[in-house]
Amino acid sequence: MNSSSGQPALSQRIAFLRTVPLLAALPERDLIILCQDFSLRDYRKGQFVFHQGDPSRELYIVLKGKVRIFRVSLAGDETSVNIFSTGDIIGECAMIDQQTRSASAQAVERCALLEMWGDRFLQHMREMPDLALEMVRLLTGKLRWTTTFAETIAQYDAAGRLLHILLLYNERFGQEQIVGKRYVLDLALNQADLATLVGVRRERINRLLQDWSRRGLIEYDDGKLIILDLPRVRQERDSRNEANLDQGEW
Repeated sequence: MNSSSGQPALSQRIAFLRTVPLLAALPERDLIILCQDFSLRDYRKGQFVFHQGDPSRELYIVLKGKVRIFRVSLAGDETSVNIFSTGDIIGECAMIDQQTRSASAQAVERCALLEMWGDRFLQHMREMPDLALEMVRLLTGKLRWTTTFAETIAQYDAAGRLLHILLLYNERFGQEQIVGKRYVLDLALNQADLATLVGVRRERINRLLQDWSRRGLIEYDDGKLIILDLPRVRQERDSRNEANLDQGEW
């Protein structure tokens, strides 16, 4: 995003903003205005972007890397809510409702984020109707994700929940190696992080990953998950759904 001359830097920034779903439909004149208010911020692996309960209002676009969004209970237990990567927006909720941060955001690998003060972005939304409409669509999409996430809790056991979530992430981040069969999913999450996705202990995740590797379903390698046989992984997830049905009730 940086350049020694002004015009190439501007063209590079606009080119990136056009890849961001929230901004892709905006005319160039609006993108030029937005470029002036974004600042580039770098984050180390493990560094927090913001903490649950913070009064901050900034909005961020992920330029590079992955950010984990999670909540911490009163007992200190973490629940991962989502993983965001290049082109995704984070921090919009506190900006819009002017409340404290509802969750924490942490870089799970080295990240570069574009940051804008919340008040400035809200002003741009007032002046750019298309931007406001796209923000509504963004929030609707995140609501759909939350609904799907909640569905996994009701329908699957722990193994099924993890499989279902990994399959959803594979649709977003998976790198295809063999069409329809083998995919590499690099979430940059350790086993403890994976455990927070489904509310179990790390030891349980370790046992599941060992079992799936032995059966030729999924392998885990230093933060990367290799889906070895996508159709069989889907079948395994579906079987976990059926296992939860109480056959003794009407």
